[in-house]
Amino acid sequence: MEILSGSLYNPSSLKINQEFSIMTRKYSDMNQHDALYKIARAYPGGLEALSVRMGVSVNVLRNKLAPGIETHYPSFEELSIIIEFCQDAGVKDAHLPLHALLSRHGMAAFSIPEPHEIREDDLSQTVCRVMSRVGDVAEAVSTALLDGVITDAEADLIEKEFQSALTVLGEWRARIRAHHRQG
Repeated sequence: MEILSGSLYNPSSLKINQEFSIMTRKYSDMNQHDALYKIARAYPGGLEALSVRMGVSVNVLRNKLAPGIETHYPSFEELSIIIEFCQDAGVKDAHLPLHALLSRHGMAAFSIPEPHEIREDDLSQTVCRVMSRVGDVAEAVSTALLDGVITDAEADLIEKEFQSALTVLGEWRARIRAHHRQG
């Protein structure tokens, strides 16, 4: 793994297509640039529709988002707007670039749903979901380690399982706090 221009570059993420003699790039969910490009392309109508909604030309947006173009980058505000628009449009994993950015700096984020009503069985049901998600993390790690090597795809899956576990753990915390407030 090498570092180029402040971003992680993994030479194994590039492969040469012998039949067409072109290079294709494998995008990593845990690289913030790749993740942002991935969700922007998944926006309904693609980069073209997203650029219209943002009020920028598609070429400018593509240059700011395409991994490998090192002369243009989105601002923090543009990053936030892209994530917001993708989330509003129902793009799967719209928060992925945030998770990747924070992971790069040794941090993690998770969504905390705010419970609107608390029933007596909510806390016990939520703790069961927490334990289930922790089990999913353990399974992903043990499966990845069967051959003694964690591949990029396995590392991405493990990270997603951790994010899922953190989210349900945050939900459990929110439910405990709501239960406490109710008296």
